Amino acid sequence: MTRLLAAALITAGALPALGQGAPAATASPSPSPAAPPAPPLVSPEVHGDGRVTFRLRAPGAREVLVAGEWSREKTPLGKDEAGVWSATLGPLQPDLYGYSFTVDGLVMLDPANSRVKLARQPRTSILEVPGPAPRVDQLQDVPHGTLRIHTYVSRSLGRPRGLYVYAPPGYDSDATARFPVLYLLHGTGDNEATWTSLGRAHLILDNLLARGGARPMLLVMADGHPLESAPPTPEGRLRNAEAVERELVEDVIPFVEASYRVQPRPEARAVAGVSMGGGHGLRAGLRHPDRFAWVFGLSAAVSDAEPAPEQLLAEARGLNGLKLLWLACGRTDSRLPESRQLADLLKARGIAHTLNVVDGEHNWRQWRRYLAEIAPLLFVEKAAAR
Repeated sequence: MTRLLAAALITAGALPALGQGAPAATASPSPSPAAPPAPPLVSPEVHGDGRVTFRLRAPGAREVLVAGEWSREKTPLGKDEAGVWSATLGPLQPDLYGYSFTVDGLVMLDPANSRVKLARQPRTSILEVPGPAPRVDQLQDVPHGTLRIHTYVSRSLGRPRGLYVYAPPGYDSDATARFPVLYLLHGTGDNEATWTSLGRAHLILDNLLARGGARPMLLVMADGHPLESAPPTPEGRLRNAEAVERELVEDVIPFVEASYRVQPRPEARAVAGVSMGGGHGLRAGLRHPDRFAWVFGLSAAVSDAEPAPEQLLAEARGLNGLKLLWLACGRTDSRLPESRQLADLLKARGIAHTLNVVDGEHNWRQWRRYLAEIAPLLFVEKAAAR
């Protein structure tokens, strides 16, 4: 080893200095034992008496709230020494509920719960409180249809779009049968998956069909946000409604009728929507009675389709030929004034319709019930308004 190389190694600390022995070995500090992982939380925990406990591990949070479709109020959670927040509510009525946590102002999913409402920005978890008798939206031992997920290229938008289609039991076993179609539209913030993830439309139809409570039909669930960049202003909502109407007529109906065995006539087409989608459905149905003979506005945000109910009817033609025009809204639903105003205008024009005002709020608990109520009315020979 040359002197230059040795000097370099000594300077770098790789060798002891000349005349010195090797450095004494130093003992490495023993690693501290790893803390055992925290046990997984159970949330929500449904108790036998219908009470429900919610839990969230957030030791650094200052405030945690839970809110769901059982109440308009948010409930604070308390924190224990391990940093776990919890609250017990109820008893709650047997039903399906959407709920969210709010942590220091941030609305979020329950991370301990894998059941999620599918939507544009998922932040709602799903709670089910069982009861003594199965509900119409629960999975039961009956024949089941199939839920099919499509991606198609929208000609009106020039980009891929998503679509869910429910085909009833027996659709694939009889190649000669043709079916009517109910086009289902969703509310603000939802997407084409929400009518099945929280609306359970496919299970509702399975159960109704099993007991002879409805005619076999297809359900078509499209995305009601074709303009992703539309601002949440009256002008933006109107532009979005116009795009929904155009895509439904120019893209969705042709795609369905080219892909499935359906009856391509207005008497075999229905359109129904909830909240924002209620306004969209009314717009599409009332402006295109040559496409739809069955039109439903459920908790309808009429002003999301037009600035006022008067303008929604301004271009409507041939409505007296509709098989059924049916409106529904809850007594404590914020959209009830719009439904009443539209019903008054329809009455003044002599257009047959139904306005069904029931106890209920503006949420999916109510909308599942509406679907179970309207499905038996569809595609029958006679449909009379009350």
